[in-house]
Amino acid sequence: MASSVNPTVRRRRLGLELRRLRELRGMTAEEVAERLLVSQSKISRLENGRRSISQRDVRDLCSVYEVDDHRIVDSLMQMAKDSRQQGWWHAFGDIPYSVYIGLETDAASLRVYEPQVVPGLLQTRPYAEALIAGALPESAVSDIEKRVSVRVRRQERIKDSDLPLRLWAVIDEAALRRAVGGRALMREQLEYLMEMSQLPHVTIQVLPFDMGAHPGINGQYAILEFPDATDSSVVYIEGVTSDLYLEKANDVHKYSVMYEHLRAQALNVEQTTSFIEGIAKEYAR
Repeated sequence: MASSVNPTVRRRRLGLELRRLRELRGMTAEEVAERLLVSQSKISRLENGRRSISQRDVRDLCSVYEVDDHRIVDSLMQMAKDSRQQGWWHAFGDIPYSVYIGLETDAASLRVYEPQVVPGLLQTRPYAEALIAGALPESAVSDIEKRVSVRVRRQERIKDSDLPLRLWAVIDEAALRRAVGGRALMREQLEYLMEMSQLPHVTIQVLPFDMGAHPGINGQYAILEFPDATDSSVVYIEGVTSDLYLEKANDVHKYSVMYEHLRAQALNVEQTTSFIEGIAKEYAR
């Protein structure tokens, strides 16, 4: 379940408000950096929510922007304080994609396209173990177990009876035929996929090979949407050494249009169930 104070989302909201205040003053990030004797990149990271914001940072920026209303300053200072709290994922140590976890924890809906593997929120634990071990062959067993535990903990959003995450997943046929962990394990994984597809807030579609070229041909991506109207949607693209977060309205719109084309080209829900069931039977032979 999402915590009442999500530090990732707090940083993001605070960064957006600080950017708004800067733009109201007609100042560039470079001009602000010069005034505060810091790098321009620091100002950019503060505004995009990728860096922790201290109360001192907020105080200094409010001074530069000549914010006289103490209620506004106090509110921003409290947001800065909240943004430095730890989310549930911090208990697992250093997680490379912690920013994404923070966003996912607070999201209302998630649309994801996966070309190679079953989406993380729909993986069984044995599948996740085999997948992570195969993807990170030089990692210690303890590190693999930590990543698996984080993945399983993330899945609580799907099973939350009070406020479940709305998930729409388009999965390429390749992900179903890649025998991660062996045939028996894959049969169990596909049966679990069919089980999860019965949930009212989960929609799964398969994109079969015979559809040919499609808008997702360049790889995996996810679109996160949030319950608060002030939080803009985010496109997340996972990388090997770093991840990409797109928040500009034009970028989000382009990926959303691509996703609509993917949904249109993929098998419908009923066809998908039959398709997955057929592959599961193949693994049983």
